[in-house]
Amino acid sequence: MRHNYKGRKLGTDFSHTKAMKKSLVNALFLNDRIKTVESRAKEIRPNVDKIITWAKRGDLHSRRLAIAALGDKDLVREIFEKVEQGMFADRQGGYTRIMKLGNRKGDNAPMVIMELVTEPVKKKEEPKPAAKKATKKAAPKKVEAAEEAPKEETAEAKAEEKVEAKVEEAAVEAAEKAEEAAAENAEAAKAETADAKEEEAAK
Repeated sequence: MRHNYKGRKLGTDFSHTKAMKKSLVNALFLNDRIKTVESRAKEIRPNVDKIITWAKRGDLHSRRLAIAALGDKDLVREIFEKVEQGMFADRQGGYTRIMKLGNRKGDNAPMVIMELVTEPVKKKEEPKPAAKKATKKAAPKKVEAAEEAPKEETAEAKAEEKVEAKVEEAAVEAAEKAEEAAAENAEAAKAETADAKEEEAAK
């Protein structure tokens, strides 16, 4: 029975799995990149991170722990020297990268490339100041729009006033013409009555 044995079995017994994981970690530190099965790559990732953390610590106890884990003094010395020179200095974890290659012919096992991440960390740009700038820029536009709206309203009001004034003038002119026509009709009626009286008097 597997009493207190954590992790994947990887299709082998405990001693074989332990030896295989040690050899994969050694190969990764020697070549900076290995091609293996996805489950094995995920299984050795914590071991790689642990050794790099020991190298960052850099004391004698950490060096002895790394030698016990890898079994190669020269490789441990090389790793500790690289870390002392600044490798992984700005990275607080995530020292490995796994890239999928697809399934292997034959047993259809998912294959991956696992490599050490050596490039420096890129800091993310803060989107908050940009959002503030956008809000500041948007505010004047709103003010301008608000200012333009009253101008448009005043222009419309002036146009309406002009139209009303023209209508009133036309109504006044029509009323005056109607009065003049009524006066002319009254004078014509008076003249007709006067002519009629004169004709009667002449008879």
